[in-house]
Amino acid sequence: MSEASLADTIRQRLGECSPAERKVARALLAAYPAAGLDTVAKLAERAGTSAPTVIRFTVRMGFTGYPDFQSALRDELEQRDASPLTLYQRPAEPGSENDILERGAHVFTAAVQSSLSALPPDDLRSAVRLLADHGRRVHVLGGRFTHLIAHYLLLHLAQLRGNVQMFPVLPVEQAAALAGSGRKDVFVIFDYRRYEPRAMKVAQRAKERGGRIVLFTDTWLSPVASIADVVLPSHVDAPSPYDSLVPSLALVETTVAAVLAALGEEGREHMLACEEAARDADLY
Repeated sequence: MSEASLADTIRQRLGECSPAERKVARALLAAYPAAGLDTVAKLAERAGTSAPTVIRFTVRMGFTGYPDFQSALRDELEQRDASPLTLYQRPAEPGSENDILERGAHVFTAAVQSSLSALPPDDLRSAVRLLADHGRRVHVLGGRFTHLIAHYLLLHLAQLRGNVQMFPVLPVEQAAALAGSGRKDVFVIFDYRRYEPRAMKVAQRAKERGGRIVLFTDTWLSPVASIADVVLPSHVDAPSPYDSLVPSLALVETTVAAVLAALGEEGREHMLACEEAARDADLY
C-alpha cells in the first residue's frame, strides 16, 4: 500500500493550520505540484503571506523545513510519472497463487477504504450539487483506460437525470461541444497517472467558457486539478504493475448513490421513465 500523497496529507491536516498557513495550503493545492517547487519567497507571494509562514506550514506537515518538503515532493513526482513498464521492471514480490489472492484482497480493500475515508465530505457534496442540478448539462470525458469507468458513470447519471452525454471522440465534434458550452455546463474528467494532454486542453477551454470541472484522479493529482472546481482523488494501488481503478469505481458508485439521494423522488421518476421507454421500444 502506498503512502498518502502530499496533497492528501495537506487536505487532511488543513484544520490544524493557522489562517495564514491555510493560505499556503490552498496556494499549493491550487497549483499542485508546481507551486511546491517554487522558492519559499515565490510560494509566499503566491499565497499572500510570509516566508516564515511557509516554513512553519511545512514543519506542521511533518517536515524539517522547506528543502525536506521539496525533496519529498520530487520523490512523489517520480512515482507520479511511473508507467506500467517501469513498475513491471521492479522486483516482483514472490508468492504462490494463494499469496496473490491474499495480497489482492488486502491491497484492494485498503485502497478503497483509504480513498473514501480521505475524501473531505464537502468535496463530495460539491460534486453532487453540480451533478444533480437539472439546469446544468453534464459532459463526461475519460482516457485510455478510464473511458470505461467514465462511461459507467454516464450510464448511471443518464438513468437519474437528463442532459448527460459523453464528450465526443472526433475533433470536429469536440470543438463543437466546447464552442457550445458555457457556465451551465459541467465537465466530469477522469485523468490518472501518465496524464493525457487532451484532458487539460478540454478543461482549459471549458473553464474559459465558464464551465465547471469535476475531476476524478489519483492521489498525485492530474494537472487538471489546478483549475478544477472539485477534485476527487483515489489510490491506485494494485497487486500488478497496472494502476487499479477499483477504488475509483467505489468512489464513482458512492457519488452515484449521493446523486440519487439528492434527487430523491425526481430521480426515481426519471429512472422509471427510462425503464418504461426501454420496455415500450423493446430495447432490452
